[in-house]
Amino acid sequence: MSDGSGFTAMAGARATGEAPEIGIGMLGYAFMGKAHSNAMLKIPHMMYPPPAIPVLEAICGRDQEATAEAARRFGYRNTYSSWEEMLGNDNVHVLDNGGPNNVHAAPSIAAAEAGKHIICEKPLARTAEEAKTMLDAVNKAGVKGLVAYNYRFVPAIRQIRLLIDQGLLGQVYHFRAVYLQEWIMPHYNLPMIWRLQKDVAGSGALGDLGAHIIDLGRYLVGDVKSVSGMTRTFIEERPWDDGTMGKVDVDDAFAALLEFENGALGTVEATRFAGGRKNGQRIEINAEKGSVVFDLERLNELQIFWNDGDPNTSGFTNVLVSEPTHPWWENWWPQGHIIGWEHTFVHEITHLLDCIVNDRDVAPIGADFDDGYRNAVICDAILKSAETRRQVDCVY
Repeated sequence: MSDGSGFTAMAGARATGEAPEIGIGMLGYAFMGKAHSNAMLKIPHMMYPPPAIPVLEAICGRDQEATAEAARRFGYRNTYSSWEEMLGNDNVHVLDNGGPNNVHAAPSIAAAEAGKHIICEKPLARTAEEAKTMLDAVNKAGVKGLVAYNYRFVPAIRQIRLLIDQGLLGQVYHFRAVYLQEWIMPHYNLPMIWRLQKDVAGSGALGDLGAHIIDLGRYLVGDVKSVSGMTRTFIEERPWDDGTMGKVDVDDAFAALLEFENGALGTVEATRFAGGRKNGQRIEINAEKGSVVFDLERLNELQIFWNDGDPNTSGFTNVLVSEPTHPWWENWWPQGHIIGWEHTFVHEITHLLDCIVNDRDVAPIGADFDDGYRNAVICDAILKSAETRRQVDCVY
C-alpha cells in the first residue's frame, strides 16, 4: 500500500492472505531488547495486515537470570547464553543484534553466513573497517541487513524526506543538527560503563548520539564529502564498581562541520554533558524554497517556513504530522492523537519484515548495511580530523 510518493505503508500482495511467521532471535535483553520486543508484539495488531508475524523464538544474554526474566516478560520461547547456539536454532530467521558495539560484528557476520536476516543496533560497528566486514558478509550472503537508525521512522522525519524528494524545498543549503543528553555529568556520579571504553564502544557521544544525526543528514541531504571535527573528554577517569579507577578513552562531546557532496553545508554536535537535556535532538534544514525544523521532544510536529510569503506577515508554521495521509498514520489513531518514541521501532521492524517477505530493498527508507558503513566512515573521519586538526575527506 503506497501514498503515491514511493512510501510503502505496509506489505504488498503477499500479505493479503495469511501472513507468514518469521522467527526472531534477540541478542540482548536491556534497553534495545525491550524496545524491539515491545514493537514486535504490537506489529500483528497495529500494522494491519502485517507483512509477517514476528515470532519471539529465542533470546540470548550473558546473565542467565536476566535473560530468563526477559523471556518470561515478552514471551520468548527459548533462552540461550551463547549466540552461537542461538543461531543454530533453525526457527530463528532474523538475528536482532542489540548487544554492545563490540559484539555487533561477529554474531551479525555469522548470522549472514547462516542465511539469516539481521537487525543490528547502531552504530553498525566500532570502526569503518569493522563495518566493511559486516557489509561484505551481508552482500555475499544475499540477506537483508537493517541498521537500527530508528529516527528515519518518525513520521515527521519521513515527511521531510518526501518534501525534499518531491522538490518542494528545492536546493538544500544548510543542515544543522544537535543531539544533547546529560546523564554522564559529574553530579550523577556515574561509574565506568562499557559506553566509556573505546575497545567496547568504539567512540563516545559520536557513535552513541552523533551517528543518529549524521544518518539523518545523509538520509535527508545526501552523502558527506569531507569533515572538520573537534572532540572533548571532560572526565578522564571513573570508578569501577570495585572502587578501582578506569580510564575514559572516548569522547564526551564532539562538534563537526560537514561538506555534503551536493554542496550543502552541515553542522552536527552531540554531547552527554548538556545539563537539563534528557534526549534533546533538533535538526534544521534551510533550502531554496523554505526551511523546516524538527524537535524530537515534539516528534509529531514540524516547523515549516516557506520563502514565498509576505516577509511582513509570514513566519514559521507549526504542522501536526498526524493526518491519515502522513507516513504510517493510517495504522494508528485519528488525527491529533499523537504517537511516541516507541512507535518508531514498530515502523522500522515492520519495514524489514516487508523487505524480507516481498524482497524489497531496505534502503532508502531504512538504513541498510551500506548506510551503516558510510556512517562509520564519516565518524572515523571526524575522529581523525579532531586528532590531526585538519579537514578530512570521507573515502568510502
